[in-house]
Amino acid sequence: MAGKRRKKGRSHSTRPATPTVPKWIQYDPEEIEEIIVDLARKGYGPSMIGIILRDQFGIPLVKPILGKSITEVLEERGIKMVVPEDLFRLIEKAVNLRRHLEEHPKDTHAKKGLLDLESKIRRLAEYYKRVGKLPRDWKYDPQQAKLLVAGGLYREEKPAS
Repeated sequence: MAGKRRKKGRSHSTRPATPTVPKWIQYDPEEIEEIIVDLARKGYGPSMIGIILRDQFGIPLVKPILGKSITEVLEERGIKMVVPEDLFRLIEKAVNLRRHLEEHPKDTHAKKGLLDLESKIRRLAEYYKRVGKLPRDWKYDPQQAKLLVAGGLYREEKPAS
């Protein structure tokens, strides 16, 4: 817990206490939804879409403007995530680490890192199974993980209308 007691590294931005629609936003909700869908089709994840909206379009938060999150907008438009984004990024990291270990089999630190990473993946998967974001029979498999990462974060379906 040494990190909690330190005074350094505390600089960060804070979210507004009452998220309201800022007056300076030049886009209407339909345009924002189109931007979100376009960015998703280019392969950006929800967190990166939020960063791009903030930095390039001046949209600080999507939820107060649209009344729904980026993920909800994408699901309405028929763009569904294969697995939740945080789990996908961990799986991506594990695939890259396995590739590294194929080239450098004696890298014991990387082996330990892979064990820890796969343990984290399994713990997170258990949580997502419990809350219903993953099917109960979903299981982490390193061979399937390669295919999952190669396929990308999104799967496009017909929009539910």
